[in-house]
Amino acid sequence: MALREVRLQGDPILTKECRPVKELKERDQQLIDDMIETMYAHEGVGLAAPQVGVLKQIAVIDVSENKDDPIVFINPKVVETDGEQKGPEGCLSVPGLYGDVTRPNHVVVEALDRNMEPFTIEGEELFARAACHEIDHLSGHMYTELAEGPLYEMEDEHDENE
Repeated sequence: MALREVRLQGDPILTKECRPVKELKERDQQLIDDMIETMYAHEGVGLAAPQVGVLKQIAVIDVSENKDDPIVFINPKVVETDGEQKGPEGCLSVPGLYGDVTRPNHVVVEALDRNMEPFTIEGEELFARAACHEIDHLSGHMYTELAEGPLYEMEDEHDENE
């Protein structure tokens, strides 16, 4: 596994539509492993392939407390939403900044796993936010397009404690 460079807002690849994955090759398995490692190294809860420069419909999410349960999504689609949540949202491609975004509070996602087997998963709150966020990346969209009001800087924990 290897850390991949996270592309930052302004990089044109982040605005492009990703291609569906028809067949998962060995290099794609390596990409998935690298994406998981990169997500954890940057303390993120999700990462989409275009964020590491690859225009494929692949995303990884881990909203577990111990960060030990990554979910791999290939060709994901949100098929059902319910409720609403508004709150701060950030992105590894926009480091240090957050914005208020309204997302569904509950989602159902259909996708393929890393063995190209179909699965359906549903979740609420942070999972719903992360799933919508990463799937948006696969369509060339970023949370900054949905932010209600200005972006704000992440508060530095050291400043709060001084």
